[in-house]
Amino acid sequence: MNPKRCAACKYLRRRCPKDCIFSPYFPPSDPDKFACIHRIYGAGNVSKMLQQLPVQSRAEAVESLSFEAKCRVNDPVYGCVGVISLLQTQIQNTQTLLAKTQAEIAVAQNKQSQSQISEFM
Repeated sequence: MNPKRCAACKYLRRRCPKDCIFSPYFPPSDPDKFACIHRIYGAGNVSKMLQQLPVQSRAEAVESLSFEAKCRVNDPVYGCVGVISLLQTQIQNTQTLLAKTQAEIAVAQNKQSQSQISEFM
């Protein structure tokens, strides 16, 4: 048994065994991370997912689950899809602004080159 229980075992009110699947990914200093994931996915499902993954992929999977769960808590209808949609809209708006700015630069350069040509004549 670990002297300090991980956040998952604290939340579930159980002892934290030495081979706890949650302890490397849910430190006792961040209890909200597991609480959010547990609320959306459930401890059993998360445990099964982690057991099916290779050890080197588990930390990234926990971060992904954490992000998706937080998004789902903040926006129960769209979750992380809402964030992705917002970012895509911002990208499109920025690309439009960039194209407009590039066109203005091209027009300004064209005017400048025409004025230089007219000075030589």
